Amino acid sequence: MRLRALLDTEVLGLRLLGGEDELDRSVRGVMTTDLRDPSRYLSGGELVLTGLAWRRDASDTEPFVRILANAGVAGLAAGEAELGAVPDDLVEACLRHRLPLFAVDETVAFATITEHVVRQVSGERAGDLAAVVDRHRRLMTSGPAGGGPEVVLDLLTSDLDLRAWVLSPTGRQIAGAGEPLPPRVGAELAGRHLAATRTGRPGPHRAEVDGTAYSLFPIRNTGRGALPAPSRDVRESVLSDWLLAVAADSGDWPAARLDLLQGVTQLIAVERDRRDAARAVRRRLAQEVLELVQTGAAPAEIAARLRVAAPVLLPGLGTAPHWQVVVARVEWSAGDTEPTGGQAAQALLEEILVDPAVTGPDSADRIAVAHTGEEAIALVPLTALPPAGADGSDASGDSEDPERHDTALHADALLDTVRAPLSAGLADDGRLTLGVSAAVHSAEGLRGALEEARHARRVAAARPGPVCAAGHHELASHVLLLPFVPDDVRRAFTARLLDPLRDYDRRHRAELIETLEAFLDCDGSWTRCAARLHLHVNTLRYRVGRIEQLTGRDLSRLEDKLDFFLALRMS
Repeated sequence: MRLRALLDTEVLGLRLLGGEDELDRSVRGVMTTDLRDPSRYLSGGELVLTGLAWRRDASDTEPFVRILANAGVAGLAAGEAELGAVPDDLVEACLRHRLPLFAVDETVAFATITEHVVRQVSGERAGDLAAVVDRHRRLMTSGPAGGGPEVVLDLLTSDLDLRAWVLSPTGRQIAGAGEPLPPRVGAELAGRHLAATRTGRPGPHRAEVDGTAYSLFPIRNTGRGALPAPSRDVRESVLSDWLLAVAADSGDWPAARLDLLQGVTQLIAVERDRRDAARAVRRRLAQEVLELVQTGAAPAEIAARLRVAAPVLLPGLGTAPHWQVVVARVEWSAGDTEPTGGQAAQALLEEILVDPAVTGPDSADRIAVAHTGEEAIALVPLTALPPAGADGSDASGDSEDPERHDTALHADALLDTVRAPLSAGLADDGRLTLGVSAAVHSAEGLRGALEEARHARRVAAARPGPVCAAGHHELASHVLLLPFVPDDVRRAFTARLLDPLRDYDRRHRAELIETLEAFLDCDGSWTRCAARLHLHVNTLRYRVGRIEQLTGRDLSRLEDKLDFFLALRMS
């Protein structure tokens, strides 16, 4: 704002005493002082308000005015409440130094002038910042330019004194200005934001953590992978959208400032779109490897695809010595419409598998995630194999190098970083379950790792709670072995034992497969199995006899019971 605008505002009670030619000076702030030397508190552009308590006689005036002029202040306003009329020596000194001088009527408080100047200057800064945000958004939309969201967050801090951070749904900091947000606070804010969003309340949402008020603005995912706005289900978007956390209470903000922050979120959404586009290559690689593994492709073909994927996921390494598989599934309770969980699970896995100590939007470059319908599958390269035994020896028997880090993923560690915030987003109608495989060192082991991760996820699904995870070490011994049985052996084994029963069931609706499963679950107890199936014991004996007749097996023998058990598990 200009000095002339202050003079034209009648309620401020300012009267010009000198410096009419300098009234177009810009005012960037206001300061009240009665110090004889206030230079240490001046940065230039201020309107200085003084009650003249520093002036003992006329000899004090010249040094005071010279200090203000050298500091580059915009003008001086002297109050008439204490000494009456402004002294002539002050008027003359200001004329010599070309410093505009105003008299402040004794009925006007300095606080009134201060409040008016601060309000006007803040509004103008917001307008300038809005123009910068708009220009930055146009640059980023048209091509790589502008420096990312950090530039605008820096402007919020420098021009509006607002500290802000961009957070993921788990609370991990993606961008920020100045001091990073403590991880615990980030997770708490993310959880509050997810819970508020699930209620349907529009943002910004207010949250208070450790005595500090925050305003939480959603950053909508509007990129290539986002659902169209009319079909967006809040249960899907809440688990993938970023948020902007501002250390301020937006409850009393004017509309212009709220609009400015909405513009900032739109700008960051452009950065999100750019990041998702960069992830498309990694997603495609994961999809190709997954299809090869699931269709039983030759290990040499899978290995060739892995050699292509490794340099993309681990630049500079060339090949990945070991791989892990993580399977995730998001499930919702039935409602009017039930969203597909695969895409949400994919976005969550890409976030969950990032080291929580790493910040920045590109820190997930080493993760390739595909999704198929309701589940997402991550292919994670490892730069070092974790020790296989408690003695620190790896699979080859060599001693583990103490300098080599254990880079493998652990289910409990993943769970600790995401359980609290994501539970708020899943609320009471959603579940996220994760399964983590052991590390494998070759293409031949990937199919087993995939099966292992899926089995581990089923173990997690059997547990209570909205977010659960299980690792390969939690699997029973037979489950641990089954994924590594070759497909042709699986098919031959299950066909020989179960196909005669399935054929008989199709022709006679005899439910022999169901009877076999219940009989084994009841450990061969006739009475318990009959009660479970609501059958007479004699009917159950007839069905078991038919099973033995069709398969040539004897269900009183442990070996035959075990064969049937494994066949059912592999089918």
